[in-house]
Amino acid sequence: MKRRVIALDAGGTKLLWGVVDEDLEVHHRVMAHWREPRTRDDVLKLMLDAIEDARSVAPDVEAIGAGIPSTVDQKTGVSVGCVHLPLADFPFRDWLEEESQLPVYMDNDVNLAILGEHCAGAAKGSDDAVMLTIGTGIGGGVISGGRLIRGSSGAAIEPGHMTIEADGLPCPGNCPGRGCLEAYVSGPALARMAREYAALAPDYQLGRILAEKGELTGPDVVQAARAGDPGAREAFQRMGARLGAGIANLLNVFDPDVVIVGGGLGANAGELLLEPARRVARSRALQPAAARAKIVPAHFKEDAGKIGGALLALKRGQV
Repeated sequence: MKRRVIALDAGGTKLLWGVVDEDLEVHHRVMAHWREPRTRDDVLKLMLDAIEDARSVAPDVEAIGAGIPSTVDQKTGVSVGCVHLPLADFPFRDWLEEESQLPVYMDNDVNLAILGEHCAGAAKGSDDAVMLTIGTGIGGGVISGGRLIRGSSGAAIEPGHMTIEADGLPCPGNCPGRGCLEAYVSGPALARMAREYAALAPDYQLGRILAEKGELTGPDVVQAARAGDPGAREAFQRMGARLGAGIANLLNVFDPDVVIVGGGLGANAGELLLEPARRVARSRALQPAAARAKIVPAHFKEDAGKIGGALLALKRGQV
């Protein structure tokens, strides 16, 4: 029997979980959205429900690999700062070990995603890679010289909070900044732009969806753009250009072989987002990185975090 572990991948909007074996095959994929308004008790309860569900199909799991959208103190297992979930200053690892009676290995969600892509995905064979996940916000991870960068306190690599407009929009969530990349490149940012276009052209698809549903989501805008809605396509051009400016900064700082774009929105939008992002990044970054670095979608799409979490658990945190 192959060794199996539970992988939890918590994002700003939803929780993904599954059972992953030692060959990194995902056998059980489930997704649930957080209840609103989000409370710590509700978030933690959903995680325990996810573990119970995973154990119902794989009672022999030996550990849990958990990714959370937070800075993580690796020594204590504390979720230090968390922009999109109410988990700041919470002893996450100790709590989950006590509740599950399983060993728990945890890290920032995008650190785990890039571990998965580095081991067997879009960054396989590269010692220098950057990953951005785009969903409710932006997460980031970096492999440099073959090693994951965590920083002195586990808080390194938050590209969503690099400033691209000094006096720009307030950053969402608990971030105190203004003009952060995340304020312009995210599911909520895309929906905001799409609403502007829907108001200008109510007879086009975006306007019809807004009139019918009363709101617009990232998947709505992707659907409209692929159907040729000019406002939706322009929204992606604008957002892709902002993403490209952010990627240019990362190319200049890290000189990676590859930049991977994933996350729920990143995986769903694909070339709608990547085409303008590549164009702007290559026009603004310094050589040789501007011409040499590949800018590609995540190989594992929304499974990347689960694959990385499983790796962390299977290797007992020694990655």
